[in-house]
Amino acid sequence: DLFFVLLTPFMLGKTFKYQASDYFTRLLYCNTKLNFSTTMIATVLLASLVAQVSAFPFLPLPSRAPGFRYPLAMTVKSMAEKVLENPKWPPEWPYTELDFKRMDESDDSIFYDSPRLCYHIDDAAVSALTAYYADNFQDGEDILDICSSWVSHYPKEWKGGNVVGLGMNEYELSQNPQLSSYVVKDLNDEPVFPFDDASFDKVTCVVSVDYLNKPLEVFKEINRVLRPGGECLISMSNRCFPTKAFQIWLQTNDLEHIFITGSFFYYAGGFDPPSCSDISPNPGMSDPLFIVKARKKSN
Repeated sequence: DLFFVLLTPFMLGKTFKYQASDYFTRLLYCNTKLNFSTTMIATVLLASLVAQVSAFPFLPLPSRAPGFRYPLAMTVKSMAEKVLENPKWPPEWPYTELDFKRMDESDDSIFYDSPRLCYHIDDAAVSALTAYYADNFQDGEDILDICSSWVSHYPKEWKGGNVVGLGMNEYELSQNPQLSSYVVKDLNDEPVFPFDDASFDKVTCVVSVDYLNKPLEVFKEINRVLRPGGECLISMSNRCFPTKAFQIWLQTNDLEHIFITGSFFYYAGGFDPPSCSDISPNPGMSDPLFIVKARKKSN
């Protein structure tokens, strides 16, 4: 039984931090009980594998992401960046309503009622994201940060124009010093942005796309509020609140997450082909970090 517990997350082809939270949550939901000694042994053995798992090759198991094919590459970094180079999109929206169900379907306002003034990725990944923004932001740009909170990870020296946060917790948003203004809104309840067409140069979303249970509608809204040539930057890692992440995300791995997010741009329409940048700072030593991005068509 212990061997099964240790092996199953790796058979699923996911990275450790994501696997552990998802897998052991599922064990708890199934009322599977591990005694103290077994739990201690599992903790020690799993911890010894952490440094290796982030760079561990993804197993070529049948994909749960419709249309996804594993790229032929020698490293995880090149694999991640090749996922969206020549995607084979199914002709129609391939997902079902069940794919976006969550373990916890209670009102999201309850879950997000308590402020969480903490980072949701580690310090190295935060620094990598901020450096990426520094290379891609221009002073004076108007930016919308969706699923926003007390920190947007934008460069401190960057001088933005109209910088708006859209999130769930008013106190968190009020503590974000980089926002010009903010709006409290549950996009899972009503996936409509309270902004005019062509209002922003960029839209960002930090490690939260997996909580959007109406992603097609949200990505259409992203396209609507972007100016022609504007860009949406979706950052992703392997951490999540598993009870609030949608089902297909929990059933797939990092490469498939890239493909799934890219497909949201594709099916929303109005975007140039999406691409991925792997900006993971220390593979095997810190959180992985991927940017899936697309520009709004200029015409």
